[in-house]
Amino acid sequence: LEVLDPEQNSKFSDHYLNVAFDLSDVFFIATANLLDSIPGPLRDRMEVIRIPGYTPEEKLEIARSFLIPRQLEENGLPAGRIHWSDAAVLRIVTDYTFEAGVRNLERQVASICRKVARRTAEGDETAVRVHQRTLAKYLGPPLHVMEKPSSKGEVGVANGLAWTEAGGDVLRLETAMTKGRGLVLTGQLGDVMKESGQAALTFVRWRLADFGIDEQLLSRHQVHVHVPAGSIPKDGPSAGITIAVALASLATGIPVRPDVAMTGEVTLRGRVLPVGGVREIALAALRSGISSVILPQRNMGELKEIPGEIARKIKFIGVSHMDEVLKAALERMPTRGKPKVRSAPSTSPRTGDAAARSTD
Repeated sequence: LEVLDPEQNSKFSDHYLNVAFDLSDVFFIATANLLDSIPGPLRDRMEVIRIPGYTPEEKLEIARSFLIPRQLEENGLPAGRIHWSDAAVLRIVTDYTFEAGVRNLERQVASICRKVARRTAEGDETAVRVHQRTLAKYLGPPLHVMEKPSSKGEVGVANGLAWTEAGGDVLRLETAMTKGRGLVLTGQLGDVMKESGQAALTFVRWRLADFGIDEQLLSRHQVHVHVPAGSIPKDGPSAGITIAVALASLATGIPVRPDVAMTGEVTLRGRVLPVGGVREIALAALRSGISSVILPQRNMGELKEIPGEIARKIKFIGVSHMDEVLKAALERMPTRGKPKVRSAPSTSPRTGDAAARSTD
């Protein structure tokens, strides 16, 4: 902090040499994959410049123009020794790497080049064609398989979108009601996501009477919210509306549309707040086969940063309140009427439909 403070660094004293240095004219550049883990006082002394991740098409062009020629040269292979199909390179990007940049992509390309170089050293100089069907021969089974959305909506399950150090990711959030009381949050969630879960639960409890459901339903049961991939820590203000949608679906028994994913923070009164990383989460939605993305209205202006070929494949829905989110995410809106008392729904593994029926 002393090094970066312009009021102090003109006479910075090094504790090893005990010599004063003038650092006031030094330009410092620091890089980080995650902004949230940087201490506040340090971040306050820096100007943050966000560098977005590459799209699959951009990674393909980088591989063709730079990575493949460089690895061929480093492994002593002539330019025409390996013929790469675009589909094979794109599959390496999607199934064998999970990153915002191209470092691991180059590692996978280098792995193939080394194996071909070994064959050449053994006397086999025939041209090698790398296409989708032969990738497993060189790289083994896929390392990162994106989970595709279900063909049928499920009760209490919603698709969330989050920004990670590897770019964007789709989180399939699950909820359930059991005997007991209170809110249980699992999946290595950070403090920010836990607070989002509390706010989402309070909002849904507040609106249950308007949906014709006993407002004490979620209070009389233990509500469990789980975000799979429990070994990966998760945090950030982007899961609020996803948790609220899953809880509203759980309480009303109305399935969530499987082709919709969402991101945004929610307040106790249902206002939807903006998030960061719109470009990355749009790429994650496209990789997962999501056709509609719910975004905070204040983030809709950032769509101009998304490449046109991606924006044309996804329908973006701008929202400013949870009522708009529920209308876009649920298969149908809850009917308003006399409050009904519902028991905790039991979910069928085959269809995901709520088995318990509402009773007066």
